[in-house]
Amino acid sequence: MMPKRYQIKQVVQFTEQTTVPKEQSENPLFDIVQEEIKDNSAYCQELVNKLFRLPYAQLPEFFAHHCNYVADPIKWLNKFEKLIAENEELFVSSTNRSRMIKCYTIIESKRKEIEFTGYKHTLAKIPMQYVNAECEKRYFSFKETKQKVEELKDYTDKIMFLTKEKFDYEQASIDFINPKLPDYSNQCQKEIDQIQHLNRLTNEFSVEQMNKNKNGMPFNKLKINCNINQLVDIFYQLHRELFTDGKPIIDGNINDFVAVIVNSFTDKDGRELNPETVKTMLTPSKTDKRPKPHKRIDIDKML
Repeated sequence: MMPKRYQIKQVVQFTEQTTVPKEQSENPLFDIVQEEIKDNSAYCQELVNKLFRLPYAQLPEFFAHHCNYVADPIKWLNKFEKLIAENEELFVSSTNRSRMIKCYTIIESKRKEIEFTGYKHTLAKIPMQYVNAECEKRYFSFKETKQKVEELKDYTDKIMFLTKEKFDYEQASIDFINPKLPDYSNQCQKEIDQIQHLNRLTNEFSVEQMNKNKNGMPFNKLKINCNINQLVDIFYQLHRELFTDGKPIIDGNINDFVAVIVNSFTDKDGRELNPETVKTMLTPSKTDKRPKPHKRIDIDKML
């Protein structure tokens, strides 16, 4: 708890807060723990607390540390500068006044550094900690790229998008590289390799299944008139949640389930199902991809 004489009287509305969840905090000296900040006022108070607690020599690193957590570091610095100005009475002593001047100097220096290096991260929608690199025209964030890939349904679109990202990065004149993140080009290539591998496996399983069934009864794919994840969840329940004599009601590996589903069903518009989407829904940790409880077709109640 800070002494009462450092209690702020004015707050500034921060559009971005640089708090981190307790379990993700790696620098307790600089970090502001999310669980301890209930509102903007508490955040402002803790920022000022940090200014008085930290040694002079660590103040520049403190500002740099927090700039890495915001999408618009210049705007955040401006807000912090205003917070100090609104509470200048806390710095009335000669010692604290020199601390205030040092903070102003650091903020101005940091602003110039960001502008001089040509960072375009002010245009980003994600915190700096997720930006792999930046060039004059754009930033590269694999976290963002991965999200876009997952939104694409077509295999070819995924590969084309990742390949373009990889080439754009390799041909760009990079101004900044985040040392805490892997190389952007390598991440794109690994994602391409994984998608191609999964697609190849799915095709192999499909051919194998067709060969097994070529002497069986011919059939057309069945159309799903419910949500795709509701049907996939039925298979998930029969494989992961419902048992007979200690064994799953339907046993097999996840690739077999994917092959059976994509080779047997189409969506309500008659379109093919995406193997990767189906596999994601069947992955135990991806609970958010399966139906919400009130939309789930509960097989256990039917048995």
